[in-house]
Amino acid sequence: MWKKVEKLGFYLACLVLLLVVRPSNGEEVVRISLKKGEVDANIRLGDSDSEVIPLDNTLNTQYYGEIGIGTPPQRFTVAFDTGSSNLWLPSSKCFFSIPCYLRQRYDSDKSRTYLFNGTYGKINSGWRSISGFFSQENVEIGNLLVEAQDFIEATQIGNEFIAMKYDGMLGLGFQELSAENAVPVWYNMLNQSLVREKVFSIWLSKNPNAVIGGEIVFGGVDQKHFTGQHLYVPVTKKGYWQFDVDDILVESQSLGACGSYGCAAIIDSGTALLGGPGFVVEQINRAIGAEGVSTAQCKKVISLYGDVIWDFLVTRVIRPSKICSKLELCRGVFPRGIKPMVEGSSTNIDIGCVACEIAVSWAQVLLRQGHTKKEAFKHLTKLCLSLQSPKSQPVINCAVLSSMPNISFVIGAQPFNLMPDQYMLKVGKGMAKVCMSGFTSSDSNLPGSPQWILGDMFIRAFHTVFDFGDLRLGFAESA
Repeated sequence: MWKKVEKLGFYLACLVLLLVVRPSNGEEVVRISLKKGEVDANIRLGDSDSEVIPLDNTLNTQYYGEIGIGTPPQRFTVAFDTGSSNLWLPSSKCFFSIPCYLRQRYDSDKSRTYLFNGTYGKINSGWRSISGFFSQENVEIGNLLVEAQDFIEATQIGNEFIAMKYDGMLGLGFQELSAENAVPVWYNMLNQSLVREKVFSIWLSKNPNAVIGGEIVFGGVDQKHFTGQHLYVPVTKKGYWQFDVDDILVESQSLGACGSYGCAAIIDSGTALLGGPGFVVEQINRAIGAEGVSTAQCKKVISLYGDVIWDFLVTRVIRPSKICSKLELCRGVFPRGIKPMVEGSSTNIDIGCVACEIAVSWAQVLLRQGHTKKEAFKHLTKLCLSLQSPKSQPVINCAVLSSMPNISFVIGAQPFNLMPDQYMLKVGKGMAKVCMSGFTSSDSNLPGSPQWILGDMFIRAFHTVFDFGDLRLGFAESA
């Protein structure tokens, strides 16, 4: 599998609310939301009760909700992931993976409905991986009880999950994607007649501070979470929820990235960002004015401390190797706006220090070559552009957000426009606040891999219907 685009080590937590509504005929629509909400009369619910499970949305980067597994139920939080198809949870038999000790772990000895399976199970999606063995249990999602569900008890969990706040994942992709061809939870909901319609839908709040953070409706849609009508396009390949994107536009100008046959894309609720081919993502990031974190920090060092660095070098009051320490840029202290992009991130602390040391080194060379300070600063600014940040998302000054272009995905001949505040993430506070581009490279060498992965950023902007019965996806402007 290709590299997933979710690479941000600063992800915090979300919770998810499960609102279950039971119609009078015994069939159910299950609503997973972040807060107790009123039943929408436009959904065919009839007389109903609702059950609400509180959820959180932190920084618009993780969404997850609570399920129960076993008898009596053991409670877990899971990411509802349309980019995978298995249910997996940490096992009490996981001893040698650090992430297991940071999560709830399923204990089969405490359940009366556990059935042994023992088949080896492994999921490897490039940047994240787990392995373990299959077991069978009853799974509660709100008031729904899915019986005899195969799931993976994970005994090895990759360290990339340390930053994730949920316990496991519940895949909502097709069975074709499932490890060991295990029947997904959604399939068993349908097979056991737990929902009426072969449809589920996802809405995510645009406001990370909102009490209501999002909603999944199993068996229908919630009319109040979208405006207008959904545009439906066919699923082109089962496995992921894959479809065709006709074109990608910066404002109204085509990037020519999809040619005559379109670009393969998937909707992936388990991914925060917008992933695409590296060369196209680079075009987009240049068009919106985003640049690597190293470049941004380098420019900031020169802007705020260039005069002081130059004076230190000219007067030789301090040895060049001591200048950055004197300025407190290499001690984890960031005065006057030179701060880590994300609080608590040692990676960004290193970038600030390295940017200063590079600036000092370059300034030394330019001084020896006889350049004036004005000439040297021009050279230094250009040199900052050559710095690479391969593991960091490009950033831009949040103050210029309103002047940035819209980026559009043309789907079914209709442009779906993302405005700057929809494709950028705001990170940090005060002078250290920056906006981080949501476009990231998802290049894969595997044949048949989709070129584009449209994650939570897209779903937040466009309420999405996953129509399993008619094998199609529906998009409408989110409300």
